[in-house]
Amino acid sequence: MDDKIIELIGVSRQYDTTLAVDNIDLYVKKGEFVTFLGPSGCGKTTTLRMIAGFEMPTSGQILLNGKDITKIPPYERPINTVFQRYALFPHMNVFDNIAYGLKLKKVTAVYENEQGERIERKEKLSKAEISEKVKRVLKLVDLEEFEKRDVTTLSGGQQQRVAIARAIVNEPEILLLDEPLGALDLKMRKDMQLELKDMHKKLGITFIYVTHDQEEALTMSDTIVVMKDGTIQQIGTPMDIYNEPKNAFVADFIGESNIFSGTIVGDRKVKFINHVFDCVDDFPLHEKVDVVVRPEDVVLKDAGEGQVDGVITSSIFKGVHFEMAFTVGKTEIIIQDTVERKVGEKASVFIDPESIHIMNKEFVSNKYDGYITKKNTVCFADGEFECDVTKLYPNSRLDEEGYLILENGEKKDLTDVDVEVEVGLKDIEIIDNDEDGDACGSIVSIIYKGDHYQIIIRTDKEEEDFVVDTEYAWNENDRVSVKIPPEKIGLKLKQAEVRK
Repeated sequence: MDDKIIELIGVSRQYDTTLAVDNIDLYVKKGEFVTFLGPSGCGKTTTLRMIAGFEMPTSGQILLNGKDITKIPPYERPINTVFQRYALFPHMNVFDNIAYGLKLKKVTAVYENEQGERIERKEKLSKAEISEKVKRVLKLVDLEEFEKRDVTTLSGGQQQRVAIARAIVNEPEILLLDEPLGALDLKMRKDMQLELKDMHKKLGITFIYVTHDQEEALTMSDTIVVMKDGTIQQIGTPMDIYNEPKNAFVADFIGESNIFSGTIVGDRKVKFINHVFDCVDDFPLHEKVDVVVRPEDVVLKDAGEGQVDGVITSSIFKGVHFEMAFTVGKTEIIIQDTVERKVGEKASVFIDPESIHIMNKEFVSNKYDGYITKKNTVCFADGEFECDVTKLYPNSRLDEEGYLILENGEKKDLTDVDVEVEVGLKDIEIIDNDEDGDACGSIVSIIYKGDHYQIIIRTDKEEEDFVVDTEYAWNENDRVSVKIPPEKIGLKLKQAEVRK
């Protein structure tokens, strides 16, 4: 028996030139608590709105219990939504807010006439039926004595419960929750997380939840869907996502992580922070990898007793543990421990093989499609860059007029020739203004990797990305430009040009 209640097949949503959701495939099981998790602008709310029917996919299908509902309007779907802003009616009391949808609802009533024929008729619910349903959900959300209360006198948590009661009173098959705890203070959020999880168990219906709060997702979910830039990065249980992240973005976004650049140097042996560690992941020899170690999995020992020696450079008390920075050369390791080591103290670290998680590097270099201009510069990623076009043909040179002279003496005009461009992650300079670089954009992602930051700069027009490894700290949303030395721009003719 197929237990999928919702299935998205190749679903995309585009607004003008912006691709908010990019060809995602996803299914949700009946009765599951699924959370869409990701930063602002990752496409999670757009996905939720497409499931609700408030947005139509640009392409793809949405199935409910195996039936295509892609073009069905929201009011015909057995799905209700709770928004961050609860949208309660301020002029109605709690009872009337919850009963509002029931008063509009029509149900099919079946009668038998004198000839014994069955007659179906659409009728509104009776006052007694409405009252019974409202009282039942008030009990579910622990607001049994509140039906006559003015909603404007309720606390944020109580208003949120009224919004949930109004959504579930119509007995939907799926409840969608779009950051419903966003307006609450921290303590109330934590209390409501547990209440929502308990409510989900009582109701037995499918919950699909949207949040950017990692702790919220880990606390409540059966399954987490991690999203970035309109794509799904990983789907799994909270433990899978935390312990086995698929890439550096997931590792950095879910909880706190130490992320290092490493190299596989033997059978289940990886070198990072200038030491060879045993690990449990099997990767090809000499493969460049990302290494993830959670701060709580790093064991501090006295100097000389662990695998790598270093020094404590900072220590902050976080309530249940101390968070310490341990420095080895230029590399920083974050450690969480209940026992404090003082700043300046020499120490050593031990990392168990089971605590070392190896991942394929998401970015090895930047690659673009480009073309050569009549000035022998190269255009790519919203910019125009000086380059060495003689790289395109072996033993070629430029004459005084700017034509390329091939090894056999042939003269070649490179204007508008299509090329493949490759630039190393360390070969891009970031400049803190729009004017002095050759392409400009905004910083959309920063991941710290122990001894450097990996920064993604997204250009304005084409939304191309420059991935840069730099020792300097920047801030997300900073406006910057980039410069690349001509000798660091790799050029290769596109296959179509080679065939010519």
